[in-house]
Amino acid sequence: MFSKYKGFLFDLNGTMVNDMPYHIAAWHQAIIKLGGSLTLEEMKHQCYGKNDELLERVFPGRFTMDEKIKLGNDKEALYRIEFKPFLKLISGLENFLAKAAAHNIKMAIGSAAITENINFVIDNMQIRQYFDAIVSANDVVKSKPHPETFLKCATLLALDPKDCLVFEDTPKGVECAMHAGINAVVILGEHQKEEFDQFTNVIHFANDYTHLPFD
Repeated sequence: MFSKYKGFLFDLNGTMVNDMPYHIAAWHQAIIKLGGSLTLEEMKHQCYGKNDELLERVFPGRFTMDEKIKLGNDKEALYRIEFKPFLKLISGLENFLAKAAAHNIKMAIGSAAITENINFVIDNMQIRQYFDAIVSANDVVKSKPHPETFLKCATLLALDPKDCLVFEDTPKGVECAMHAGINAVVILGEHQKEEFDQFTNVIHFANDYTHLPFD
């Protein structure tokens, strides 16, 4: 089923590692300290795009770009410390990556995470060798759900977007893939299946990579 595609494009947070609860909790703690009043559930729905975009949505016009970058970097440093003891790939992912590589499928990571967080995952998990390209928050002007992230992945892989398949866990990520003209597989975690009902590009749902219909 998936082996017909020439490229696999992976989101990172919640798609390769189950770290979204840590990101949500870290942001929630930071937002409350800054005087915000979001609930934890409301925070979940704000956790997409670049850090400066998130802060601007919650506190419009309050911080300069330099302040937003510092606040975001402080939060990410805390996340890496707190999540490292629990860092592991979503079940079945490493075998899935190896199988894709054996089928000569090109692979990229397209994430709204900063470069340091992507390196944190792929180097600690020793999976860098599988990826031909990495597009982080640092590499795009417009973050998800704008299609720039996945379109840039396809360009770096020298592939037509329609020959790629995206692996995502959030509605905003699937929307990004849809705007890029790319089909998507949804790895269910923090979001429920019904939250993706409006998207016509979703071809499969799974809880992990263990039993994905590769062939």
